[in-house]
Amino acid sequence: MKKKMSILDFKKYKEEKRKFAYVTAYDYTMASIVDESDVEIILVGDSLGMTMLGYDSTVPVTVDDMIHHGSAVVRGAKNTFITVDMPFGSYEISKEKAVENAVRIFKETGCDCVKLEGGVEYVDTIKAIINAGVPVMGHIGLTPQSSTMLGGFKVQGTTRDSAKKLIDDAKALEEAGCFSIVLECVPSVVGKKIAESVSVPILGIGAGKDVDCQVIVLQDMLGMYPDFKPKFVKIFANVREEMLKGLNAYHDESVSGQFPSEEYSFNRDVDLSDL
Repeated sequence: MKKKMSILDFKKYKEEKRKFAYVTAYDYTMASIVDESDVEIILVGDSLGMTMLGYDSTVPVTVDDMIHHGSAVVRGAKNTFITVDMPFGSYEISKEKAVENAVRIFKETGCDCVKLEGGVEYVDTIKAIINAGVPVMGHIGLTPQSSTMLGGFKVQGTTRDSAKKLIDDAKALEEAGCFSIVLECVPSVVGKKIAESVSVPILGIGAGKDVDCQVIVLQDMLGMYPDFKPKFVKIFANVREEMLKGLNAYHDESVSGQFPSEEYSFNRDVDLSDL
């Protein structure tokens, strides 16, 4: 059985140049499967808005949604480090509101840290949350909650100035106390430069191979989510196809009378003569 990572392990892994992996999960069953795997970290991402709730974006997701799903994941994955996203609107209004929501998520789910999107502009908010006793994972690059402001789901850091902004953001988040930083959808050369610019791990999703950790949405890498497939997603197992095969086989055997056979029935003699 794998040993659960601690906050201190993140920096230790980077110092040792030890790579690790990070996937999403949103419910007890999937979390329990990840827990049996070698994957070290689970993100209960606000991407559940699309993968689990059928929204067009992450924006409608609430703090209650995150707590509901985060609690289930924590129950299912005792040996895996668990991060829960702070959804849109839960930390932008004020530092006080951000701390209140972060503490609530941390306390009510039992997760290991919260994650929020944004760079230099959220340093004071991040410091306040950390000072309240809640560990924070940063998130820069493509930030889905503000994707409309960024012109949609597009690669970030494609110019010298925008790449410098991301480097400055990463340094600011490290200085603020983030123990790790998600970096999403940037050129590989930018991912490498940012990973070299800070002492905390850079957790890359579409950020090339030279970051410290790879991140991927579980439904994407298992071929379960058909609506959108980013360039950086590799399908490692086509679970959707296998599930459809199983469902159709079940349907065929049910309508033909082949299922349930005696093997799957309770065969006991019961006297029903006087009924």
